[in-house]
Amino acid sequence: MDNKTYFAIYTLMEPRGSKSYRHIYFTCFLLLYALILVMNIWLSVVIVLERALHEPMYIFLCNLCINYLYGATGFYPKFLHDLILDSYVIPSFMCGLQAFVIYSSVMCECTTLTVMAFDRHVAICQPLDYHSKLTKNTCGLLLVFCWTVPFICMFIGVVLLNRLAVCKYHIDKLYCDNWSIVRLSCESVVINNLMALIVLLFYVCLTALIIVSYIKLIVACKASLENRRKFWQTCVPHLFSLINCSFTVFFDTMCSRYGSSDVPENVYVVFALLMLILPPLFNPLVYVLKLKEVRKRTKSFLYAHVHSSKTAL
Repeated sequence: MDNKTYFAIYTLMEPRGSKSYRHIYFTCFLLLYALILVMNIWLSVVIVLERALHEPMYIFLCNLCINYLYGATGFYPKFLHDLILDSYVIPSFMCGLQAFVIYSSVMCECTTLTVMAFDRHVAICQPLDYHSKLTKNTCGLLLVFCWTVPFICMFIGVVLLNRLAVCKYHIDKLYCDNWSIVRLSCESVVINNLMALIVLLFYVCLTALIIVSYIKLIVACKASLENRRKFWQTCVPHLFSLINCSFTVFFDTMCSRYGSSDVPENVYVVFALLMLILPPLFNPLVYVLKLKEVRKRTKSFLYAHVHSSKTAL
């Protein structure tokens, strides 16, 4: 009896002009990946090592950066590997793992941004209760929430995918996602669609909480000049991150589920990639540029290390 387990092999979309331009694509995406790594690792290290930044807002920001690093590993190494070999195939188990990493990261970004909205709401609307409400234990529980919910959702999603019999083997995307894998099946996907609807409703509720928080923040800002200053300094980068995340996730979802053959293929490719490029690259940069405390500590951290290096030489 043969006890070997065989995994289906899927083919992924081949980038347009990859035969001629794959080395250019490789250089561009390697540079993007390096920038994402540098930006997020640098900001995380500064927050961890600078005791003055050991506040809830910066801890949640550090969590966001770590999540971007986690999500980037789900796409960039595999895509760079494909470009080098000019071979766009992936085993079914690796496809499920890639979908798990990329989309659990996207969900974690959404939950983290919700937690950050709650943090700003308490800081501006209830400043006297801030440290009593956002204790170390509370922050720890909120961080667990940020990671546990996405992991559970994606774990259930991947388990539901594995029960489906596959009758097609081409994924019309540069990377794997749940919906693309579901479309390969020739069985009923009602349970998968129901699970997707439940997850969608949950994140719609989180979006509603963020909107309510910002309505209260705007009302609080009208009553106080100090609140307006706090809002401008700490909430603007958060709003930018929210818009960035919402825009990229919305278009990725629309293109994946409701894409039309009348729309050029390049449009779908661009929208699918935006979700993996814009938030992890620009959100940390906006926080560094906008948050005075982070900017100041980053400069002092850099100066201290440069000075110590010169002294050692």
